[in-house]
Amino acid sequence: MGKNDFLTPKAIANRIKAKGLQKLKWYCQMCEKQCRDENGFKCHCMSESHQRQMYVFGQNPDRFVDGYSQEFENSFLEHIKRTHRFSRVAATVVYNEYIADRHHIHMNSTQWATLTECIKYLGRTGKCKVDETPKGWFITFIDREPETLLKESLKNKRVRSDLAEEERHEREIQGQIERAEKLVVQPGVNSSSPEPPPDLTKAESIPNG
Repeated sequence: MGKNDFLTPKAIANRIKAKGLQKLKWYCQMCEKQCRDENGFKCHCMSESHQRQMYVFGQNPDRFVDGYSQEFENSFLEHIKRTHRFSRVAATVVYNEYIADRHHIHMNSTQWATLTECIKYLGRTGKCKVDETPKGWFITFIDREPETLLKESLKNKRVRSDLAEEERHEREIQGQIERAEKLVVQPGVNSSSPEPPPDLTKAESIPNG
């Protein structure tokens, strides 16, 4: 190999491929190794180093899966908090942004087989608000930071205070209306007394002609 092979188009293309995001299914989480294609992944799986890692994994697989799941969840939520803290966004958009980092924890090493399962889990545990639409799943981060919770509590307190003040004002207006109606309709007012009927007996006693 010549000393200038480092600058050949093929070498440059290989470095670009190695630097970019590769197929997720050809990534070994235990060895933290990304393979370029299916053949490379098969060769890696038959390697001695991979076999040693799989032996360690086989001793306590639940511990590894739980650990990777927790790491994935924490980093995924941290990404949502950092980039879409106050927004409702499509879950696929968040996931594609998250996996853009080639060193992320891969989902195929967690307890969730699909993104939908992971999103449903975040909704059940109250860590995110999720809803399914014809366009797919959407996710909203639920901020539980003490500072945010304090602001939310103060906001709710102000809203309750405003509602109570509005109700009190309405009661005062209603009371004024009722008092005004009582003043208008008073007993013994002359204008409301009926006129006496005419005395028909006197009219009959008057002689004719």
